[in-house]
Amino acid sequence: MTFMGVLTETSMNVTFPTLMKQFNISLATVQWVTTGYLLMVALLTITSAFLKRRFTNKQLFVSAACLFIAGDVMCGLATTYWVLLVGRIIQAGCVGLSGPLMNNIILDVVPPHKLGTYMGMANLIVLVAPALGPTFGGAVVAFASWRMIFWITVPLTLILLVLGMLIIKQYAPTQHYEFDWLRFGLLAVGLVSLLMGFNVMGQPHSWGKFVAYLVLSIAMFSLFGWRSKYSHKALFKLAVFKRPAFLFSFLPYILLQYSNIGINFMLPSYVQMVNGASSFIGGLILLPGSVLNGLGQPIYGWMLDHLGGKIPLYLGNTLFLIPLILFTIFGQHISILNIVILYTIFAAGRSMAFGNSMAYGLKKLGKTERNDANAIYGTGNMVAGSLGTTIIATLMTSLTLPHFSVAQNVAAGSQLAFGMLGLIGILNFWLFKKLFQNS
Repeated sequence: MTFMGVLTETSMNVTFPTLMKQFNISLATVQWVTTGYLLMVALLTITSAFLKRRFTNKQLFVSAACLFIAGDVMCGLATTYWVLLVGRIIQAGCVGLSGPLMNNIILDVVPPHKLGTYMGMANLIVLVAPALGPTFGGAVVAFASWRMIFWITVPLTLILLVLGMLIIKQYAPTQHYEFDWLRFGLLAVGLVSLLMGFNVMGQPHSWGKFVAYLVLSIAMFSLFGWRSKYSHKALFKLAVFKRPAFLFSFLPYILLQYSNIGINFMLPSYVQMVNGASSFIGGLILLPGSVLNGLGQPIYGWMLDHLGGKIPLYLGNTLFLIPLILFTIFGQHISILNIVILYTIFAAGRSMAFGNSMAYGLKKLGKTERNDANAIYGTGNMVAGSLGTTIIATLMTSLTLPHFSVAQNVAAGSQLAFGMLGLIGILNFWLFKKLFQNS
């Protein structure tokens, strides 16, 4: 079910040029199909520690499937962009519930010395879906209609719903908790404000709005932190941030996800808007790298379990950084073949470092801390993905040099985005060094 949710999320990236024409909207507006989706997933993931203790695994799974199907139908019938967006937000409930559920079941039944391998298997599912998503979406748009992305997945999801009801078991007793609506509301407003701020940043004369959104976001996060010191209601515990093993694995984890979602959005749009490729080619360029490295996840997890953290994390980040440096240098003139080769290397490194950052952190935490840590990893994952799409979209369209064509301006804006992602790769080396020093 998580695979289906991530598949439809990433398949929409290659439909953006088509949706922009059909609904007469800008790139900054259409990207909310992805950003809004990831934001809703983040908001639900915030609650996953509470939901795990309050509801059964089967109840959460059935709810995820029903939200996915409802969103599918609404998106498939959408006659305006805003109906499509609401349908996507409803559909996001699937991944918001099923993704953390998958990880929590693994944490319930798998011993720590095998955790890297099994988390690698979970990451395989989550990473193969983004690999197939752009190709699936590009093929559907090229040979049918973007609406078929949703109609094709309805019968598959119905089958998964029946299988899940028969197979999924309960491994821990549930308890009645009072949910902390105040802290949830503060965090939700803070996250929405943060994303809105970055979304308006690229618009003309928008710095005042950007600062206002940013101040509101900081205020909400500060109130959330203050309230967390005194609240005894269920949401998640911030105490895990005091653990260096969590903090210095969480930061590179979300930065790698930010980079991944950002570049997965950028490259299909780049080849269509700069190289003049079709939507099908736009989706196809990500397939080789994503499939190869999605399938490599169990191997990367085995490396963590048997070789320790330094080799997969340092090696992964090196492979992540080198293509970004080359993308930055040659950002205005990159052939489709070179994009495929560089993305394959990028995806290998990112995949190796990404899943193992979380698995290494979880290995160093006690069992009672893992549900809360899983909720924060998952929330940070989705928020970072939302920011990645928003900021990359802003950078891609930020330059309007008068002597440049539209394609040349997009290429120059993309070069700025590649440079920013390269700086993240450099920062990750320092974060991993701190992780190993303090764990």
